[in-house]
Amino acid sequence: MNLATEAVSVPNSDQRTVNILDVEIDNFSLHELLEKLKTGGVVYTPNVDHLIKLQKDPSFHDIYRQADYRVCDSQMLMYASSFLGSPLKEKISGSDLFPAFYNSQDSSVKIFLLGGSEGSAIKAQEKINQKVGREIVIDTYCPPFGFENDPQECAKIVDLINESGATVLAVGVGAPKQEKWIHRHKSSLSTVRTFFAVGATIEFEAGQVLRAPKWMSTAGIEWLYRLLQEPERLWKRYLLEDTAFFFLVFRQKFKSYF
Repeated sequence: MNLATEAVSVPNSDQRTVNILDVEIDNFSLHELLEKLKTGGVVYTPNVDHLIKLQKDPSFHDIYRQADYRVCDSQMLMYASSFLGSPLKEKISGSDLFPAFYNSQDSSVKIFLLGGSEGSAIKAQEKINQKVGREIVIDTYCPPFGFENDPQECAKIVDLINESGATVLAVGVGAPKQEKWIHRHKSSLSTVRTFFAVGATIEFEAGQVLRAPKWMSTAGIEWLYRLLQEPERLWKRYLLEDTAFFFLVFRQKFKSYF
């Protein structure tokens, strides 16, 4: 199912949002976003894989529309926005945004990490708290496989987060699972004001998965670095599913995308 509608781009780098494949991406700098997050909000970080998934999943698409902020997590989206005539200001990947956020917060902010592989969230907690110099990450939980379909497990997680008193929740269980879980349960989380869907960021913070070198990220080939790290898990995503992105952007450019 194709969810996108025709989008006409106007060459204007000052647009508040930029439409790529029927997804409105906020055209903020990192500094601007951090200022806006002082009052909280739900933050998603679209990349090529997200945009492809959004074309096929109506519920994911609807959830994405309801987020407070959607910021560019891909150099390829930066290239696409320029090609479409409405360049985005800045790439704000989740793995850059999250440390910028926790390093800029006062003592009232308390973070709960949900996700990561076994033990990685605890290790990330230790490293983040050491960097910040206080217990900013107050608790973590690594959910079992399939937890999102288990009402009892989800209720347990909601209780853990509420009992922790966290004001920020970072969920790193992959898209679209993390965005759907946040959307479904955020109204039950009484003290949380800020929600991040962070993908592999918990693993990065723990040091269990290495980020691509800066030059690869800048060149838009961070995906290749990740593919080489986890070929069995990622080859289908990067080499088959996500390649449709380029054709779809080309069609949008020439106003025949529907």
